[in-house]
Amino acid sequence: IPCHVVMPHSAPQAKKDAVIGYGGNITECEPSTTSREAVFAEVEAATGADFVHPYNDPRVIAGQGTCSRELNEQVEGLDAVIAPIGGGGMISGTCLTLSNLAPNVEIYAAEPEQADDAYRSFKAGHIIADDAPVTVADGLKVPLKDLTWHFVSTHVTDILTASEQEIIDAMKLIWGRMKIVMEPSSAVPLATILKNRDVFAGKRVGIIITGGNVDLGALPWMNS
Repeated sequence: IPCHVVMPHSAPQAKKDAVIGYGGNITECEPSTTSREAVFAEVEAATGADFVHPYNDPRVIAGQGTCSRELNEQVEGLDAVIAPIGGGGMISGTCLTLSNLAPNVEIYAAEPEQADDAYRSFKAGHIIADDAPVTVADGLKVPLKDLTWHFVSTHVTDILTASEQEIIDAMKLIWGRMKIVMEPSSAVPLATILKNRDVFAGKRVGIIITGGNVDLGALPWMNS
């Protein structure tokens, strides 16, 4: 089955190489929501392909919810779970699972300070979108949509943010101490925990670490 993937031209080469390696066809767009959605429509019209939104789709959300399901099955007595948030697919899946299987577990979302539209949306009570934020956590640069906003506004306890340096430091810690190869977006939850120790003190916390698309020739701490 042919697969057409719309990606910003600024996406890490590691992500582009992975798409090509899996047999996907890449169409590039500008690094903005407006451009991305316009190119989506062009590719869909030109190819006749069925459009699968990368996060605002119930099938994608259900699939991403399996992470927290496995976590809940394997770890007893969780008080809280924290996951990264950009467009909200992963955190929505986390909400879907835990609100049904472990409703007493607090759900936190973690976001870069430089791409904090979800944080500002959560505080304002409605979606606020940044069209083209700049952050080392490139996987978290997209805005919330109607479906993911429903889960976030209904089930998330709070959204916490971390600076660029805090994200890089957390990534170094995970690489060095946990021996897990993961991308900057995956380090944001740990970065926010380290920044907000008082929030999580004495609690049994599960961290969703997902995403390992890393350009090994340009690790973020090389220039930090």
